[in-house]
Amino acid sequence: MEIIQTALEEGLPALSEHQSKKVLEAFGIPTTRETLVHGCKEAVVTAETMGYPVVLKACAAHLMHKSEKNCVRLNLTGPDQVRDAYDSIMDSIDVEIDGILVQEAIHGQRELIMGMTRDPQFGACIMLGMGGIATEIFKDSVFRVAPFDRGEATDMARELKAAAMLGRFRGQARADMDTICNCLMALAAIALDHPEISEIDINPLIIDPQGKVTAVDALVVLGNR
Repeated sequence: MEIIQTALEEGLPALSEHQSKKVLEAFGIPTTRETLVHGCKEAVVTAETMGYPVVLKACAAHLMHKSEKNCVRLNLTGPDQVRDAYDSIMDSIDVEIDGILVQEAIHGQRELIMGMTRDPQFGACIMLGMGGIATEIFKDSVFRVAPFDRGEATDMARELKAAAMLGRFRGQARADMDTICNCLMALAAIALDHPEISEIDINPLIIDPQGKVTAVDALVVLGNR
């Protein structure tokens, strides 16, 4: 892909969140609606067009951990909040950025994490786990070596300790298992098609109350780390 090739030629260690999501989208993984803007007025116009609430994030290949850099503002519900968020992010940034991402806000109590790593012995390995704070607390995750079929992808979801949360849960619809399996197989396909990618991290992938699945944040790491 041109995005990946350009980043490699520029010696970048990773793709930005916006670029990472374009790679995921090319393989059918659903991501947030978002626009990269370059000014406060443009951010407000984009938010008004997109519809509130929105999220603002600084976007750059070097910003792999945006929250730790205080570069994310959530649940903005009006133009004044967007202006304040835009200005505060720009004031807090000390590195060059591509722009500010204006994203739709996705709400859901159930979060997944998906990823790809390259093991020296087994090659490309795909991970599925419970996302959000559950990722570090419960360490509930399963792995498969790429490639694998839909049956294996379904088994990955069933093997999670918290698999019951993917069914009907506290008045919320069953998670879209077809899309979850498609995402896992898509990660395997990306890994096999693009050996220049060393890691992929999707966290979180939110399941909304209607069961729809959306990758909210993503990182594609290039080369050997």
